[in-house]
This record gives sequence, structure tokens and C-alpha cells, in this order.
Amino acid sequence: MTYIDHYQPGSFCWVELATTDQDAAKKFYGSLFGWAPADMPMGPGDFYTIFKLEGRDAAAAYTMRKEHQEQGVPPYWGIYIAVQSADTAADRTAKLGGKVLAPPFDVFDVGRMAPVEDPTGAKFSLWQSKRDKVNGIAGVDGAFCWADLSTPDPTAAGKFYSGLFGWEIVTDPKDPSGYLHIKNGEHFIGGIPPVTAHNPRVPANWLPYFKTSNCDAMAAKAKQGGAKFYLEPKTMEDVGRFAILADPQGAAFAIFQGMPKKK
Repeated sequence: MTYIDHYQPGSFCWVELATTDQDAAKKFYGSLFGWAPADMPMGPGDFYTIFKLEGRDAAAAYTMRKEHQEQGVPPYWGIYIAVQSADTAADRTAKLGGKVLAPPFDVFDVGRMAPVEDPTGAKFSLWQSKRDKVNGIAGVDGAFCWADLSTPDPTAAGKFYSGLFGWEIVTDPKDPSGYLHIKNGEHFIGGIPPVTAHNPRVPANWLPYFKTSNCDAMAAKAKQGGAKFYLEPKTMEDVGRFAILADPQGAAFAIFQGMPKKK
């Protein structure tokens, strides 16, 4: 278990669920991950939910706007990436071929953000914290632990993110699959699956992974809660066991159980 007080620039720093049924999402994820919901009023009949683990901030959820639902935008998990300056990073995003979906703006006294899109179509948010300390958590069941970028052009995507965040995009000589690992500083934080794994009917996207100590038990619990599985629990030798699923409203995510490497 790790309590996180600061996020290194270029690291994933927040995950946020856009859903069509916030109350149902609170029940599903509360049961699955042990998240305790803390609701913050945002207006008449509107609230922002921060999910807590051991009193620390693990994730969040909000109800999608009516116009987005009418446009057919499905529920989804959004990824935030830490930067020193949201304005500088947004300018660089555009120069590197990405799109700035909205100019940087302040989120109360908490931080400054900008929703953007990489050159291959995957959306994410830039986040500049304004607080001396954050309240994150890692290394426990239910905590965010990894993210995969599904994209039709891994080369273009890798070049963009390396230019924006200084990420190293590397291969594992022992892995012939073509999976690319994302390294931010000294830490491996995510990956880019080979293009053969990308569904051409689905836009490029970031998929968050949440930690579990028992993938099969959590998968069974998710099914009982109404989840749909895109990939049943599967073992990757010397890495771990994982599954890809969607909550009852349709937002996709993954669960991951790490395994000790064989000596």
C-alpha cells in the first residue's frame, strides 16, 4: 500500500467515470472495489462523487450531460495526466498534432485542467494540481494501477506522448506480441497494445486498470453485479492475471492481479 502526496509530471493522477446512472455506479463500484462514495453538490440535483479507499481519493464519477447522451456518447472512464502547467501542456499538445478540446480552466482552488485529444483520437485530460499535497492511494485492491492505450497508430501515438510528457515507449525483448511499455521517468505506468488488438469500430481510447488480489473472485462478483465481459480472466505468464469488462452502464475498465515472476 502507498499513500500518494504528489504526482510526478507525466504520471496518471486521476480517473473519472462519466456515467448515465451515478447512483447505480456508486452501488456497483462500492460493492466491487470497496469504494466509499463522498458526494459533492454541484448544482440543483447534480453532484460529483469522489470514491474513497482508506479515506484516500481513489476515483470519481459524475452524470453525463443530457446533450452528450442524446448524441450517443457512451459511458466511459476518463484518464488525467499530471503536468506542471496546464496552459503550457495544452499549447504543446496542439503543436504536436493533438487537439485541445477546451481551453485550460480552473477547477475551484484544486487545480487547472484541459481536456485534449491525441493525434489518433484518444481523449484524456491534462491536470495541474494547485495543492501542496494530494490524497491519492496505490497498491491496494480497488486502486488504479495501470492504463493501456488502444490506438490504430501506435507509432504516431508514441511519438506524440513522448514529445508531450517525455515518456519512453519501449519493448520487452522477451515479449513477441508487440506490446509497448510506457515508462515515465523510472516508473512503468502503462502500455500500448499492438494494433492487431485494436477494434477498428471503436475510437482510440485509454483503458484504466484497477488492482485486485484475486482476479477470478472479483470477476465473479462483477458478473453478479451486472458487468459485461470483453475478456474473461486470462493469465499472462510472469506478469499476472487480468480481465476486461464493462460496468452495467457500459463503461469499460480492467482488473489486474499481479503475479510474482518465476525464478
